[in-house]
Amino acid sequence: LLSLSEGYRSAGISSYIFSLLRHLPATATEMEYTVFLNETRYKGPPGLRLQVSRLPTNRPPVRILWEQALLPRAARREGIDILHNMAFVGPLASTCPFVVTVHDLSFLFYPHSFRTLRRSYLRVFARMSVRRARRVIAVSESTKHDLVEIYGISPAKIDVVHNGVDASFQPLPADQVAAFRQQRGLPDRFVLFVGTLEPRKNVVRLIEAYAKLPQERPPLVLVGGKGWFYDEIFGRVEALELTGEVHFAGFVPAEDLPLWYNAADLFVYPSTYEGFGLPPLEAMACGTAVITSTASSLPEVVGKAGQLVDPSDTDALAAAMEQVLGNKDLQEQMQATGLVQAGGFSWKKAARQTVDSYRRALTPGEGRQGV
Repeated sequence: LLSLSEGYRSAGISSYIFSLLRHLPATATEMEYTVFLNETRYKGPPGLRLQVSRLPTNRPPVRILWEQALLPRAARREGIDILHNMAFVGPLASTCPFVVTVHDLSFLFYPHSFRTLRRSYLRVFARMSVRRARRVIAVSESTKHDLVEIYGISPAKIDVVHNGVDASFQPLPADQVAAFRQQRGLPDRFVLFVGTLEPRKNVVRLIEAYAKLPQERPPLVLVGGKGWFYDEIFGRVEALELTGEVHFAGFVPAEDLPLWYNAADLFVYPSTYEGFGLPPLEAMACGTAVITSTASSLPEVVGKAGQLVDPSDTDALAAAMEQVLGNKDLQEQMQATGLVQAGGFSWKKAARQTVDSYRRALTPGEGRQGV
């Protein structure tokens, strides 16, 4: 799932894999790391030994074949002591013990967001994988709770390892941000959303809340690639006659995102479900005030630094946006507390905790904590 291509598929899980691989070698230098992948452009940091497959594992049937049949053989051939499968599913026939990362259970909660084969595969194999794994890594306490409640996994078997935030997400010099605004034709003030255009991101309700703001409202800029069922989003903008005020920036390369966050007055992310919720963390790290939802892991990420709103309450979302946009002191307070909150998340810390999970899995008796 590691992808260096531009597009929404290179975000999320691919970003997690890329960031973790960058920090693992320096975290435990006594360990040797072999990476199985099919991304020929990836070079990696020193300390990683790359095993690049020619198989097109970006295609689901090929990926399943690789994951369940060929990977166990490759691990045995390379003398691997512990496998880390970084996205939901491990090789069930493997004689090598494995750790599996579960990012969320959206394939259960939002099955229509997945193609039939992928959804069916995850529904069956994710459950068996977390039961078969020596350790399970959950990216949030919220995801851990879902694993315990839905799959009946022992909490003692699950290690919570929060995602980190890249050092590039930071407050930038005012002149650099001003130059970016001018280059992109952006106004001095605007409200920002970053995320794939899909139902669970709750963009339709964000647009409806934005329409309730006073007429002097700043523009709303939606950054993100088209995912699925996005026609309703564009249709709602037209129906509410907001075409001149709501702007679709499309997919933005990761290296440009810090500038977008820095340029915005307010970041709003009313998602109905997140395994972790990286965009609010990135926005806080850039010193931008954040409004997000009370759903799933988002309160865990934002803490007391942002305003939390019921994702089903359009009026409450509109009121929160109006309050922050109209109160400069509150905005500055949220910016300061957001920087402190974001400081508690780093990929170095995530890599260190991931290595701790490997060690538990390799310690006789320690990794096997119930189902």
